[in-house]
Parts: sequence; C-alpha cells; structure tokens
Amino acid sequence: MIEPKTLKGFRDYLPEVMIPRERMMEVARNVYRQYGFVPIDTPALEYLEILTGKGSDETERQLYRFEDHGGRQVGMRFDLTVPLARFVAQHHAQLGLPFKRYHIAPVWRGEAPQAGRYREFVQCDFDTIGTESVAADIETALVMHDLIVAVGVTEFKIHINHRQVLTGLLEKLGLLDASVPVLRALDKLAKTSVEAVSAEMQQAAGLTAAQAAEVLTLASVKGSNAEILQQLATIVAGNARGEAGLKRLSDMVAGLAAAGVPESRFELDVSIARGLDYYTGVVFETYLDALPGIGSICSGGRYDNLAGMYTKQHLPGIGASLGLDRLLAALEKLGKLPASKTTVPILVAFFDPDRLNDYLKISRTIREAGFGCELYPEPKKLGAQLKYADQKGFRIAVIAGSQELERGVVQLKDLQRKISSDVAWGNDPSELLRGLANMLQLNEGNLVV
Repeated sequence: MIEPKTLKGFRDYLPEVMIPRERMMEVARNVYRQYGFVPIDTPALEYLEILTGKGSDETERQLYRFEDHGGRQVGMRFDLTVPLARFVAQHHAQLGLPFKRYHIAPVWRGEAPQAGRYREFVQCDFDTIGTESVAADIETALVMHDLIVAVGVTEFKIHINHRQVLTGLLEKLGLLDASVPVLRALDKLAKTSVEAVSAEMQQAAGLTAAQAAEVLTLASVKGSNAEILQQLATIVAGNARGEAGLKRLSDMVAGLAAAGVPESRFELDVSIARGLDYYTGVVFETYLDALPGIGSICSGGRYDNLAGMYTKQHLPGIGASLGLDRLLAALEKLGKLPASKTTVPILVAFFDPDRLNDYLKISRTIREAGFGCELYPEPKKLGAQLKYADQKGFRIAVIAGSQELERGVVQLKDLQRKISSDVAWGNDPSELLRGLANMLQLNEGNLVV
C-alpha cells in the first residue's frame, strides 16, 4: 500500500476550510467587477527567462524550475504580476489600454514552510495597466478598502508610501546605487528590530552606521497624514525624485478623503518599501487593528517598468493582491468565521422510503425559489439526520413524516436557535417559502460573508 500523504509545504483543503475560501474569492470577484476589472488566466508554467530578473534574489531562490520533456527551461509562477506583464506585452494590441484585470489563481514558492504559510497558495490580484495617472493609484487603494469592508472587517489601516520618496533620500545621501538592497532591508522593519535592519543595510548595501541611521530616521517619521507630509517635505526638499513622490502621496491623501474613506483606515507609513524590485511608485500594506502581528492582508503598488523586459511599448501598471489565507486565519481568530461543512443552509430530512418523490418535490420547490438545500439520501431516524445536520453546519431542517405529508404540513426547525414551527405544504408552497426566508433572515448575522 502507498502511504497517503502530502508533500512538505503543501496541504489539502477540507470542506470546512475550502467553503469560506471560495466565499472569500467570490467576494473579491464581486468587488473587482464593481470597479470594471475583467478576469484573465495565464499558464502555471512559464519560460524561465520570463520569471527571472524582476522578482528579487529571494524569490528567484524560491522559484520552482526544471527542464521539461522538450528540453525547455521552465518555471512555475511565483506571483501573478510577472506573468501579467508578459501577458499584456504579448496581447496589448487586442486588449486596449488602459486594461483592468483581476486574476485569482495558485502560485508556488519553495520557501521554508511556517504556520499559515505554504509553498502553494492562492493570490487574488487586480491591476490596471497602461496609465500613470494618480487616479489609478487612488482607485487601487479604494478597491483594497472596499474589499476588506466587504468581508466584514471595519477596523483596519491601509499603510501607504512611495518608493520615490525613499529613493530621493538615498539620492541625496549619495546612495542611489545601493537603493535595491537598502529598500529590501527596510521592508523587513515591521518584522524585525531597527538594529537588525541597520546591520543588514551596512552588510548588504555597504552603508555606514551613520548613513543607515539617516535612512531609518526617514522611516520613523510619525504623526497624522498632514504632519507626515510636512515632515517629508523638509527631508526630501531639493530632490526631484523625492518631491515628485511626495506630491503623489499628497494627491492620494486628498483623493481618498474626497472618496469618503475615513482617515482612520489609511495612513502614510514611510517604513514600508515592499521587497520586490519591480515597484517604482506608491506601495501599499494593509493591517488589521486587532491583529497587526498577523502581517499584511492586502498589499501591492505601482510598477511602471516591469513590462519593459518583454516589449518596447511603455506599459505602466499598478495593482494589489489580497492575502486570502492570511485574512481567513485572521477572521477565524477574530471569531468571524463560523465553522461550516456545507454550501447550503437547509437540510430536507428523509423519513418514509415510500414518500421519496414528496421529499424530492419539496427540495425542488425550495431550490426553484432560490434557496440552497440538500436532501438527506437515506430514510434514517430523525436523531441521526439531525446529528448529520449539526456536524455539517446546516441552519434549518425541513422535517415531515408520512402523517405530516398527508395533512399537507412540514416542520421547519431552526437548528441554531433550537425552535420549530409548522407550515402548510401542498399545492401552494408560499407559506413554506416565507417561513424559510424568515428563519434565514434571523440567522443572517451568523453568515461569514
């Protein structure tokens, strides 16, 4: 016998995990569509040369790569952004610009497995390609905001920075050539100590302790958004890159406020840099107020040069990605993710084997009215069927034996509130359907998304 087991760093998803994941994906799709984003898909495998060179040294080390049967060097995508750049470079004439897409699909990274982190995971991306407008930057933050609210979270902050502000300071310090390793080190500030980041800047980028301290001083700027803008104006004054990035940040703060996003949900944070090398402008990280330690649940930024690897056509882009599994883990910790092993709220119990057609008719009537339901497949005792209903997480059971069916009634049992009511059933199913609608409405507060 072959032992049934999964590879290290990979996992199976049981129904109670997969159901809320699918619900979350559908929420993401709905929000993306509201803003005019359209779906695409790309292959899991790409030519190796497509994937290398625009992630980072770390992502390239984690890349799954091999030679296929045709002798080609190929790799499995480590994110959805690099394949998007190839996709748009290849098809931009057919797509039309600007092009707004979303893509929900698995990616693979051969990193060390940790709690909640696997080598295969799903990204939920959305991007706008073909415009450098600040309106696209603001809209990206708006989508992120609406996405988090749509899953039932209200206490969170979108942290916003601009890579040119950081690059401008490095240029003023004469450290522009060291910008890549400096920004990679700075991106770890939320996960490690100031001393560790300073040491990495000195070791990996060749900075002196004084230079590292100056960079970290910029990253420690705090206050209200208005106060941060004022402090940054002094720090980057006289540097064109830094001033351009600061203007962009100022426009974003004004735009988000004009769109009605409370300032409690977004803040300027000069410490975030995003580790990937392809970011060139605004960058985002989103943290839950109640669980900041879980990490960013939605992040992204602007990348105006990424497609330059594949085409001479200028294809600037901006986008973000929802951290699906991380957000689900956070919702579970916050008690916002009730356990469920069913995709429908109603179970139709099956008692009398001679009345199967009646149960089929009841089930069909319920589904035609737009309610999901499952018919128990065997005529077992009520206790066994209700135990099954509790295990799966059904909210309502429709119960009727032969005598009830003869009288044209069924019992609706609210499995969460432990109450029952009899309703008429026969040629006119309206009372049954009204009863189901009322019970489901009373239970609505217990739904995940």
